[in-house]
Amino acid sequence: MSRPRTPAAVVLLSAALLASAVAGLALGPVRIAPGQVLDIVLGGPGARTGAFASIVWDVRMPRVLLGAVVGAGLAVAGTVLQALVRNQLADPFLLGASSGASLGAVLVIVLGAGAAGTAGALGGIGAPGVPAAAFAGSMGALVAVYAMARRGGTMTTGRLVLAGVAVQYVLSALTSLVLVLAAHPDQIRSVLFWTLGGLGGARWDELALPATALLVGTALLTALARPLDLLLAGEEGARTLGLDTGRFRAAVFVLTSLVIGVLVAYSGAIGFVGLMVPHAARMAVGAGHRALLPVAALGGAVFLTLADLLARTAAAPEEIPVGVVTALVGGPFFLWMLRRSTRVEGVAG
Repeated sequence: MSRPRTPAAVVLLSAALLASAVAGLALGPVRIAPGQVLDIVLGGPGARTGAFASIVWDVRMPRVLLGAVVGAGLAVAGTVLQALVRNQLADPFLLGASSGASLGAVLVIVLGAGAAGTAGALGGIGAPGVPAAAFAGSMGALVAVYAMARRGGTMTTGRLVLAGVAVQYVLSALTSLVLVLAAHPDQIRSVLFWTLGGLGGARWDELALPATALLVGTALLTALARPLDLLLAGEEGARTLGLDTGRFRAAVFVLTSLVIGVLVAYSGAIGFVGLMVPHAARMAVGAGHRALLPVAALGGAVFLTLADLLARTAAAPEEIPVGVVTALVGGPFFLWMLRRSTRVEGVAG
C-alpha cells in the first residue's frame, strides 16, 4: 500500500531534480547564471547560439541527462534486488553486478570488439557489443552471488555480503588484469577512469539506449509491483498466494541485469546509489513497490546529478570520478546498515 504522501514526495523530488539539473548546467569551470541557463534552454533558436549556449547544450546537458538516467536506473535496480533477495543491503555494486558489467564492457573495449577509448567515447549505439557484454557480465555476477549466498534454502545477510564482496574482488581483479595486458597502453588511463564511474563522455547520440532501458525497465518492474510485494512476505507466503517464486525471480534477475548492464556500459561502475536511495524512498512512501519504484527513480536521479556536480567542481579544474564521490557517501552508510542488520540478526537469534 502506498502512503497518502506519495504525490507530495513525487512533486518535491521533481522540483529537486529540476533544481539540481539547472545547477548542473550552470556550475563548472565556466559559471553561467541560472537565469541565463533557463533562457538558453527555454528560449528560441536565437538563445542557443554563442559560447555559453554551446557549453550548456553540447557539454553539460548530455552529462546531466545521463547522470539522471543512470541514477534513476541504479536506484530502481537496487530497490528490486533488495526485494528479490529480501535483504536491504543488496545493491548492484555490492552484489557484483556493476563489476561484472564493467568486466564485460572492458573486455569488448580493450580487445577491440567495439571500439577504442572510454565507454562514453565508444559510441555505445554504434558499438552494440559493449552493452551486450555488460549485460552478460552483470547477469553472471548476480547468478554467482545468489548461488553462493543461498545455501540450504536460506540466505543470511552475512553470507550475501561476503559472497558479493568476494565476487566483486574477483571481477575487479580480472578487469585490472585485462587492462594491464591491453594491447594499447594509452587506453589504460581513460578506461581505468571510466571503471571508477564517470559521465564526462556523455553525448547526445548515446542517450537513447540508456534512456530506453530505464523507461522500459522501470515500467515493466512497476507492473510487477504486486509480486514484488508478495516476496516481502517470504517464500512460503508468496507461494501460498500463487506466485511461482523461482520463475519470477529468474525473470526479474534477467530484466534487472539488462538495465544494469546498459547503464554501466555508459557510466562505468557507480556504487551505493542502489543501496542508499531505496532506504530513503521507503521512509517517504513505505514498502509498496507501485509507489516505491517511481519515487526511488526520482531520488536516484537527484542524487547522482548532485554527486556528479560535486565530482566536477570540488577539485576543479581536475575532475573526480563520480563513483569515488558516491563511495565516500555510501561507504559509511553501508557500514551503519551492516552494523544495524547484524544487531537485529543477533537479537533475532
